[in-house]
Amino acid sequence: MLRINRKFLAGVLGIILAFSSFVSSQTTESSGQANSVKREFNMLVLGDSILWGEGLKTEHKSWYRVKTWLEANTGRVVVERIEAHAGAVIESGSVDDSRTATNGDVNVALPTVNEELDNVIRFYSDRSAVDLVLISACGNDVGAQNLLNASGSEEVDRMTRAKCGPPMEKLLRKIATSFPAAQVIVIGYYPFFSEKTRNDFILKALARRFFKTTPGAARLGRKEVLEQLTANSRAWYDASNRTLAEATRKIGSEFGHDRQRIMFAKIEFPSGYSFATKGTRLWGFDRSPFKMMLVLLSFGRIILPPNDEVRSLRHASCDEVFKRQPNETSEQKKDRQRRHLLCCYASLGHPNRKGASLYADAITEALRLTLGVKGLSKIGQR
Repeated sequence: MLRINRKFLAGVLGIILAFSSFVSSQTTESSGQANSVKREFNMLVLGDSILWGEGLKTEHKSWYRVKTWLEANTGRVVVERIEAHAGAVIESGSVDDSRTATNGDVNVALPTVNEELDNVIRFYSDRSAVDLVLISACGNDVGAQNLLNASGSEEVDRMTRAKCGPPMEKLLRKIATSFPAAQVIVIGYYPFFSEKTRNDFILKALARRFFKTTPGAARLGRKEVLEQLTANSRAWYDASNRTLAEATRKIGSEFGHDRQRIMFAKIEFPSGYSFATKGTRLWGFDRSPFKMMLVLLSFGRIILPPNDEVRSLRHASCDEVFKRQPNETSEQKKDRQRRHLLCCYASLGHPNRKGASLYADAITEALRLTLGVKGLSKIGQR
């Protein structure tokens, strides 16, 4: 019978026990490391051209700047879902339009913001995993031409309350219910024109092409036109901020509980930031010497092209969306050509790179407070 050396056996057992302890510690350590890995941060972007980033390359859009800021300050990978697009209205009844586009820079009403929301409700299998919802909406429901051609502040206020009040409240209630763990940030708008807007023949040509006049009304001079545009822009800025803030507070109080889930981010926008000012934060015209010479030689019949970053791509998409239809009437042709022109110039008056940075700063400042992020409150290029 084989006799086993007790010392040898004790040594073998010691090795086994030591190895088992090592494996156990490694398994525990690996498990701890796996548990410490932070899950992805899900960000949803809904609404219109402001959050879509009309005229901007992806890396310059406000939502993209917010994404990079979150990743840098939370250490989490941000996964975005972008449903916002130019021209979007909250409710389909606001416009008579059946066109859609694959390029978000093309200003078409559909899908509506409510339809955008329905799309993502179907998309997320676990809607409690959505961490942040950014939304800009109601500007297209009111309509830029309606605002700028309004008779005064009372009319602007009435239109704004009707389109940015109850419809936005209903939308926010649905968002908060659908995504129970998400922080929701509603962003504000800005005044398009101000007393610092360059009042030259370019602005006159713009007003003649894009803004309607009341039949039989006396023609306004260049000074009077800018005064009206400035007054209505200021009225819109004040009315939209007030109405959106009220809607946010109302719905926020319903879902607040232990934290402020729904917030309004007002955009501080001094007159020097408005359209065609020296320090503008909005896309305008390409005023290069060559382009200006063409305008002068045409006696104003040629309009300067916009100076945004994606105008060529948008122009091609506009050609496709607003191409000639078979058997269209003369009225339909006229409307299509008007819409095509508006599409090609859709970037005018939208936040440029500095304007997008302004929006991103407002959003990240809100996030810094509500999410407890202690990183920098300012981001990007000013």
